[in-house]
Amino acid sequence: MRFTLATVVAALPFLVDAAPTTRAPATKIPIQKRGTLNHASGAVNFSALNSHVASVKAKYERGFANYEKNVGKAHPLAKASSSKRATGTDSLTDDSSQLWYGKISVGTPAVDYTVDFDTGSSDLFLPGPDCGSTCSGHTAYDPSKSSSSSDVGQTFSLSYGDGSTVSGEQYTDTVVLAGLTATQQTLGAAKTYSSGFESSNFPADGLMGMAYQAISSYGASPVFNTLVSEGQTDAGVFGFKLTSSGAELTVGGTDSSAASGDFTYAPVTQQGYWQFSADGISSGGSQAQGSFDAIADTGTTLIVGIPDDVSSFYQAIGGTASSQGQGYYTVPCDSIPDITVTIAGTDFPVSADTFNLGPESSGSSDCIGGIVGQDVGSFWILGDVFLSNTYTAFDFDNNQVGFAKLA
Repeated sequence: MRFTLATVVAALPFLVDAAPTTRAPATKIPIQKRGTLNHASGAVNFSALNSHVASVKAKYERGFANYEKNVGKAHPLAKASSSKRATGTDSLTDDSSQLWYGKISVGTPAVDYTVDFDTGSSDLFLPGPDCGSTCSGHTAYDPSKSSSSSDVGQTFSLSYGDGSTVSGEQYTDTVVLAGLTATQQTLGAAKTYSSGFESSNFPADGLMGMAYQAISSYGASPVFNTLVSEGQTDAGVFGFKLTSSGAELTVGGTDSSAASGDFTYAPVTQQGYWQFSADGISSGGSQAQGSFDAIADTGTTLIVGIPDDVSSFYQAIGGTASSQGQGYYTVPCDSIPDITVTIAGTDFPVSADTFNLGPESSGSSDCIGGIVGQDVGSFWILGDVFLSNTYTAFDFDNNQVGFAKLA
């Protein structure tokens, strides 16, 4: 596959069959963010919030099922929850707090697309040429117009929280990400998109998963892993800076100018998701939540925790259960508590701006907290409420996740 991101800071060296392989240095692409978690008044849009949470739960259910299919045994976290249920840089677009997306290119000749970069899944899909009205406004991938495309002969179907699906046909093609080229990359050309992927709700054309192959619905190498296996990168590492301005994805390394001080690394405890052990969460200098299994997920807006643990957390900080839905809690808008997540002995503060999702209703003095309780399993998801406060390195070479304070 060939994914070419519109903004490429470094060029990819040519590969010559007779010469030793030369890897590209890290390159960056700008990314943007979009979302609709608030009404125009600033109050939380609970319809959008509930939809996002449902989609997150469905994504993890699908990932656990894929892990068992690909690896031959159940994921440990899934089993624990079953009783309950070179481098390149791409700038990112902040789409109002729900997804981070940037440009890639696919096919020969190359066509540009925008995709949501999601470290909580592992597959790439785009709207296909036969996709229905829900794909209107998106750029369609037409394999018949790419000389490097090949039909895999398999379909795919991805279920989402609203009960609808993204489904279609699998192909291989050339993909370029941040100026780095992956060949014969598996991707999906969708014939159907759920309403949640309509352009009014989802401005990106498609989605690119960046987790381990073990949770791939296709059972195929994810795009970044293909780049590594084909010698396209200096390192099997990519880094995210998820800020309201200057957001970027760095491919094949990290952007040292975006991070302050040393990285704190936590080993991946199960290769599937970017899963690691966190020491706990504190507020006001006191621990409000002990150690927990965590997953770093750029495709989740919130911090999502085990319901009982989240309830205890809010009791410890003086929060109150919201009347708007189970798992949501409020804190006074005029005194947002200071929150700190501790990883490998290092404290990482969560800013009030990211923790505070907005007033519970228009004019309310109570605000919804960015930590929510949902029964996704015996683990916590550290989404953008946390990740937007750090520079995060996802390191396949050493199977670890690194966190640094923002520069």
